[in-house]
Amino acid sequence: MSGADRELASRLGKFLVVGSTGVVVNNAALYALYQILRLPLVPASALAVALAIGNNFVLNDRWTFQQSRDAASLRRFIRFCLVSLGGLLLTTFTLWALVTYLDVQYLLANLVGIGLATASNFVANIKWTWSRSGGQ
Repeated sequence: MSGADRELASRLGKFLVVGSTGVVVNNAALYALYQILRLPLVPASALAVALAIGNNFVLNDRWTFQQSRDAASLRRFIRFCLVSLGGLLLTTFTLWALVTYLDVQYLLANLVGIGLATASNFVANIKWTWSRSGGQ
C-alpha cells in the first residue's frame, strides 16, 4: 500500500469515527432537548442535528484533516454544511425510493442511504471542503 493509500485509509477511518461521535451527540442532544427539556420534536431534532454537524466539523477539521484555525475555517464550515445537506438529501431519497419502489424494509433502506451518504460525504469533503484549493 502506497503512502497516499495509507493516508486515505487513515482519513476514512477517522472520518467514520467522527461520524460515530456525531451520532452519539445527535441522539444525546435529541434525548435531552425532547425528553428532558420538552421541546417540540422537530425543533429538538433540528438543534440536535446542528450540534452534531458542528461536532463533526470541528473534529474532522482538527483531527481527520489536521487543519488549523485560520481565515479559511468559515469557508470550510460552510462547505461542510452544504456537503452534509447533500448527504441528508441522498439518505432521505434513497430511503424513500427503496421503500416505495422496491418494498425494502425502512430500517434497512435507511442503512443503505446512510452508507451511500457517508461515502458521498467523504469524497465531497476530501475533494472540496478540505482540498488544498478548497480550504484556502
